[in-house]
Amino acid sequence: MEYKLDRNVHSLLDPRTKLLLLFTSSVFVVGNAGEKRMVVFYWILVYLPVLLLFVEKEWKAGLISVSIYVGSYFAQKALQHDLTALESALALMLYIITKILPTVILARYIVKTTKVSEFLTAMNRLHVTDKLTIPISVIFRFFPTVVEESRSINDAMRMRGVEMGAGKATEAVEYRMVPLIASCSIIGEELSAAAMTRGLDVGKKRSCIWDIRFGIFDFFIITLCLLCFIWWVIGRFCI
Repeated sequence: MEYKLDRNVHSLLDPRTKLLLLFTSSVFVVGNAGEKRMVVFYWILVYLPVLLLFVEKEWKAGLISVSIYVGSYFAQKALQHDLTALESALALMLYIITKILPTVILARYIVKTTKVSEFLTAMNRLHVTDKLTIPISVIFRFFPTVVEESRSINDAMRMRGVEMGAGKATEAVEYRMVPLIASCSIIGEELSAAAMTRGLDVGKKRSCIWDIRFGIFDFFIITLCLLCFIWWVIGRFCI
């Protein structure tokens, strides 16, 4: 039986484009660079991660994100005048959520849709040192593995009839946090050993089974990011 691998099967965006988009989102959404001058680009960068989730058929995560955006927006509109201390704290929390959530969603999208080999190849083409790419490649596998381990711990707790709830902080630490922390330590060591076993630290040029190249959507995203920075520079230094 002959097995054929389609080398063109990969996510919509090139890993380099994803990192550029993540950096741009961090600057203009989290950092709020340009403020009112960047309002159009701001909202594009806010909803673009949700659109990418829908493209990858992450319907549940996308709908939850839109619901949080809309709910936070109207809640902030309702909390604008004569606020109590509690309402001020709530307004601040909503503001932080709307600022950080788009970048968190984008980071989740990157980790979920980028293979380690794709990422390493993209970084090699950018001539990034292995001292940076190897730790990041380990992180790419670390967080999904930790999430999977956390689900396994939850399943084990349910099988043993252990329930978490209000007033059970001690049990939560004993049955959930301690095993998870111990697992994280082991996972980190195993992933580091796996990276060394695969020869990621040899310092030589590596081949990749996936065909990494820029597509039309990459050029669209790159153009958007460049326009963000160009418009910000014009508004800051030329107007």
